[in-house]
Amino acid sequence: MGFFKDFKEDFNDALDEMAGAEETSTEEVMVNTLDGDIDVESELNKLDGLLEQVTKKVETPAEKQAEAPVTTEPVEEKKSFFSETKKETKMEAPRTMDVMGNAADTNRAVADENAVITAGMKVTGNVESIGSIEVQGEIVGDVACNGKLVVTGKVNGNSSSSEFFADAAKIEGEVVTTGTAKVGVGSVIIGNITATSAVIAGAVKGDIDVNGPVVVDTSAVVMGNIKSRSVQINNGAVIEGFCSQSYSDVDVNSVFAI
Repeated sequence: MGFFKDFKEDFNDALDEMAGAEETSTEEVMVNTLDGDIDVESELNKLDGLLEQVTKKVETPAEKQAEAPVTTEPVEEKKSFFSETKKETKMEAPRTMDVMGNAADTNRAVADENAVITAGMKVTGNVESIGSIEVQGEIVGDVACNGKLVVTGKVNGNSSSSEFFADAAKIEGEVVTTGTAKVGVGSVIIGNITATSAVIAGAVKGDIDVNGPVVVDTSAVVMGNIKSRSVQINNGAVIEGFCSQSYSDVDVNSVFAI
């Protein structure tokens, strides 16, 4: 009996030691986990998983909405022929509007163009442009443009434009512009000039008809009549002709009424 009693006590002591060892191991593991560094990759993986879950939740209603028109497609196919023709006419209207819009854009682009007749080029015949024209060479014929006409070469013909400028140019023909006509130094024009305002610094042989102000600079030589709203003649200018302010608002006859 004493032997079994001693064996029982030894067995209980061994169990107590084993239980104590397990507790110390668990405590050490807990301490190590608290004292250890945080695994960044695992945390990022967790965040990625959360993002995937959120995106899946967001995509699921969108997929449901995208699937909705698929169910309606066979219903549209069962509609009558008249409904289909109505749809086609509805689609054709914006197409025609787009074509009109494109045409307007092309017209604006063309209006901004500038055609240049280079110094070594000679054109025989009439020249027309929606935009502006710059003549550095020679044109034998009429010139018409909606933009500005700049002549630094020679033109043998009539011209019409929204604005006219001659710089050391030789022009034989009538000049008509809806804007300002500027005749620079060294330019020679044989023909009448019609404009809304004019600055003459070159030589003009012809009548000047301007429904606005006219400035005759010191280097100007004019052989012809000037008809304008007002005129400014600088010292040194030569004019052989009559100056009439017939477009002026002043009633000359009433001034001299006695």
